Amino acid sequence: MTSRKNHQPQLVIAVDGPAAAGKTTTAREVARRLCFIHLDTGAMYRALALHVLRKNANLEDPQDMARSISDADIDIQFENGIQHVLLNGEDVTDSLRTPEVSFAVTPVCEVPEVRRRLVKLQRQLGKRGGLVAEGRDMGTVVFPDALLKVFMTADLTERAKRRKSDLDQAGIEADETMVSTDLERRDQRDSSRIDSPLKKAHDAFLLDTSNIQFEDQVEKIIALFKERLYEYNRSKGGI
Repeated sequence: MTSRKNHQPQLVIAVDGPAAAGKTTTAREVARRLCFIHLDTGAMYRALALHVLRKNANLEDPQDMARSISDADIDIQFENGIQHVLLNGEDVTDSLRTPEVSFAVTPVCEVPEVRRRLVKLQRQLGKRGGLVAEGRDMGTVVFPDALLKVFMTADLTERAKRRKSDLDQAGIEADETMVSTDLERRDQRDSSRIDSPLKKAHDAFLLDTSNIQFEDQVEKIIALFKERLYEYNRSKGGI
């Protein structure tokens, strides 16, 4: 058996963490500055959750949800570096952040058939390299050989404020207490599910964003990436 140490790392930055930890905005900006592609895998799961809702599937019945996605085709396209999620040919990118989809996405994520389909697609997208992939299991399952793994987190109060602000900007009314309760529920389910639970990879850098400005988050990840890339090139005699 070949040791993981002998594997060539993928030119991927894997960013994991709980909901509303700041992954999407930070990962998107890191990708922009490095001229990488930003892959928001959470949006892919949300697209299938939207499909499940449209099919009126039972969110408490994994088999019913699995059946409902049999005719769902997910495609990812990038336009000027911006990710668009297509569900059966329809661009649903702007329909994925509603409270209804947020509620449905956690049980949908627990369906093994959902994870198998999307992990396969995510790995195909990662073959090109030059990718900043963010989600729940990027560093532990999808890209275990990523050059850099980052686990972003923040305290629940701060995350609830951020999610409430996002919803306000989208014109969606939400009570911050209810938002906090929903995030806590998602944390518990995401971290306790059997298939690909949310957890920090053993070799991931822990980035608590509770009291860190956005610019500092971005600069820290870029600095870590450049450091890892330098170390890898030096180990191969490239520097």
